[in-house]
Amino acid sequence: MAVPHYTAAMSDPATANDAQTAAVRLPAAPVLVGGARHWLWLSPDGEVEDLTADDAARRLNGATLPMVCHGRALARRLRCNPVQVLDVLELFAFARPARFCLPTPRGLARALDLALPHTLEAEAETLLEAAHALLTHLARLKGRDAERALAAAGVMARGHWPWAPAVLPALGAAAGVPDGRNPLDALRVWRRLPKWEDEAPPPSPGTLPVEPVEARAQLVRLLGDTAEDRPQQMDYAAAVSAAFQPREKAGEPHLVLAEAGTGVGKTLGYVAPASVWAKKNEGPVWISTFTRNLQRQLDAELDRLYPDPVEKARKVVVRKGRENYLCLLNFQEAVGRVATGGSDPVAMGLMARWAEATRDGDMVGGDFPAWLTDILGRAQTTDLTDTRGECVYSACEHYGKCFIERTARRARRAEIVIANHALVMVQAALGGDDGGLPTRYVFDEGHHLFSAADGAFSAHLSGQETEDLRRWLVGAESGSRSRARGLRSRIGDLIGGDEEATESLDALVLAARALPGTGWRQRLGGGTPVGPAEAFLTLVRQQVLARDGSGDTGYSLETATQPPVPGLLDAAEALDGALKRLHQPVAGLIRALHAKLDNEADELDTASRQRIEATCRSLERRATLPLQAWRSMLESLNREIPGQFQDWMSIDRVSGQDRDVGLHRHWVDPTIPFAQAVAEPAHGVLVTSATLRDGVGGEGADEWAGAEARTGANHLPVPPVRTAVASPFAYAEQTRVYVVNDVNRNSPDQVSAAYRALFEASGGGALGLFTAIHRLRVVYQRIAPALEDQGLTLLAQHVDPLDTGTLIDIFRAEEDTCLLGTDAVRDGVDVPGRALRLIVFDRVPWPRPDLLYKARRHAFGGKDYEDAMTRLKLKQAYGRLVRRAGDRGVFVMLDRALPSRLLEAFPRGVVAHRVGLAEAVAGTRAFLEKT
Repeated sequence: MAVPHYTAAMSDPATANDAQTAAVRLPAAPVLVGGARHWLWLSPDGEVEDLTADDAARRLNGATLPMVCHGRALARRLRCNPVQVLDVLELFAFARPARFCLPTPRGLARALDLALPHTLEAEAETLLEAAHALLTHLARLKGRDAERALAAAGVMARGHWPWAPAVLPALGAAAGVPDGRNPLDALRVWRRLPKWEDEAPPPSPGTLPVEPVEARAQLVRLLGDTAEDRPQQMDYAAAVSAAFQPREKAGEPHLVLAEAGTGVGKTLGYVAPASVWAKKNEGPVWISTFTRNLQRQLDAELDRLYPDPVEKARKVVVRKGRENYLCLLNFQEAVGRVATGGSDPVAMGLMARWAEATRDGDMVGGDFPAWLTDILGRAQTTDLTDTRGECVYSACEHYGKCFIERTARRARRAEIVIANHALVMVQAALGGDDGGLPTRYVFDEGHHLFSAADGAFSAHLSGQETEDLRRWLVGAESGSRSRARGLRSRIGDLIGGDEEATESLDALVLAARALPGTGWRQRLGGGTPVGPAEAFLTLVRQQVLARDGSGDTGYSLETATQPPVPGLLDAAEALDGALKRLHQPVAGLIRALHAKLDNEADELDTASRQRIEATCRSLERRATLPLQAWRSMLESLNREIPGQFQDWMSIDRVSGQDRDVGLHRHWVDPTIPFAQAVAEPAHGVLVTSATLRDGVGGEGADEWAGAEARTGANHLPVPPVRTAVASPFAYAEQTRVYVVNDVNRNSPDQVSAAYRALFEASGGGALGLFTAIHRLRVVYQRIAPALEDQGLTLLAQHVDPLDTGTLIDIFRAEEDTCLLGTDAVRDGVDVPGRALRLIVFDRVPWPRPDLLYKARRHAFGGKDYEDAMTRLKLKQAYGRLVRRAGDRGVFVMLDRALPSRLLEAFPRGVVAHRVGLAEAVAGTRAFLEKT
């Protein structure tokens, strides 16, 4: 493609006399924008052309680079391969690193304080204005900021970055690419990052109580003098302070189950007593959430508690797993591959700009724009995190600047640590990073505790899991494109001269080769396994294909473990022997490392000691625990499965292709290990949500039975404190519920027509929820063009190449946008106001009837359990409609088979109207027009 020439600066009275912006030149490039059906081409001389999708695809692949917003998403909508473009999002990531921006023209307008576009032509003009604003911002950089931006742009210019001819002059490089001793120095940001310094371990926190009156007083301070009177919030804050009382006996934490209806203000309600306890006792309170969206909201709410950004940075830490943070060693290696063509200079330049500006190095839900992964690819963005668990700790030259280590150390001295359920459970199971655990927890989104524990305390003897363990132990092997560092390269220097440790390591690496290596999927599919693990998995695959009742449909398959196909037990015995031969040297290496700590106690420096301890913890988590679980699972193939577990075999598929094959084990009740590992060692635990109780059975203890079962309260020696604070909202006045009784749920035409009519009736702001991805895609294809004709944008999970969080952010910000999604979207949506005014379910969201669910249905009450799970899903979805006092919303179920007993999911006084589609459409339009 031809790189466009560049025009003079846009007329801007505010900057016309600014010498610093005189060099700003916009590319003389066309602009391409569009949606599902309509596309627009704005030529460099201002001519506007309306295009069909086919015409737009031809222009995109033409001779001139167009200016676009999110080139990869645009190419996917046009069903063509990605091509080089002038992507304004890339320019934004360069000029405003670590800044939030939605990946749409309206998102750029908001981020840059431009007028919001409402037509395709205005969107095209917005991209030009955004590009000019960003180039002007670069032209105004001074000193070190300008020098570093110029150096990075120079490296990116060598990678043929389309924006370079505009960026370099704006930064003052009149001669083009700036000179320098080594161009790659611009990317070596680790040399410029500040170091952290170790401090003495903090003392154990105190045990002073938080009285209800203290919680109320703190809440008043947080809300300020001008806040409206919210007695429900005061009552809630006082009630949950019971979780911050001193523990009377070990193993008997103060557990509080607190349901707070939407609008109560539970976040500040529990922050009030938590912050009082942290201050009085000089210890951290860990606040855990299930979704990243709530983490962001909680972080923002804490600005009330710590209005000074410097103080907040010291007292509030967002803590995530290691796999969320940029690994500087991985980034250094990627930068080193630029010279050989192994890394893209443009991607590395944008990554360097972000790494130098980021708050904490968090690439998943932090200040790293998720759309940049879409544009640059995972290999050069999020794959640079410590996803493989190969940290060498203090042996790394970047250890003193490591984002992960800095965050872990800040968390030890913080007052509030924001985390997620999975991390809290893993940390508790392993005893924490440094052997210490928090004594106080708040679990918000507590209705997800059961599923979070289900994932944290499960075991999978699968091709993917065993291959990952082999790679973690052995490292990259010949014929593999992996860059993995094996255990020998990570700790070889640490055990030099230690004969026992060296022998164990040698034996461990040799035994690990019994696990699947590169290409195992092809070998299993072709019936040519190599080694005992692949031989076992081949027979597992055979058993699943032979017995799964759904047929070979292209979707994931499963079957019971009994009775085994011929040869499976022999293969299991052979694999068990191989795992035993691996487990022994792993245990030997851990013993040798512990002995080193004892024998060389007076010689080891602090860094080496910490490195040994971290290595032992990693070996325990990555090798010992799974090996023990795998061997137990293999043993159960030849005898009865322990009653607390459910085992099964599966083939995991994506788009009809086998992704994984394996044997799985889950706790039937995963709150048992949660109670043992997390709750019992703690002093106080608050579990809170708007939907803890099922809501069936009238007032009294029966309403709490399900909540206690799903949170582990039943497995603790002391009963929990229960508290429920009703929502202040008048749901019967603010919402309508329709069950449509004349749409055939099995007809794609009828379901699609229903969605289209309802979305048009609401004028957007509609969320469509599906119980199957393939039905979502069918509906999207059928209604997106028609909605676009009405001026409504339709987004869809599993269709748009954007992560779920970004889709929800766009939906929240753009009031008349519609969104289709599955459970993950329902869980992440928190959209106040008109941006969410209609929710439509395609079918009753019954639990998926797989083998694990069957075991839990049997254990937890049969049909009552099934109904309770479904009611909670409906309750959670309905609760998204009204987030503040002025909101109004409509809930529609397109499945006439919705049983009346499930209608108790809705608040008392809310009537579900069983009507035809026409009446539901008219009712939706009339009700929302009153908003």
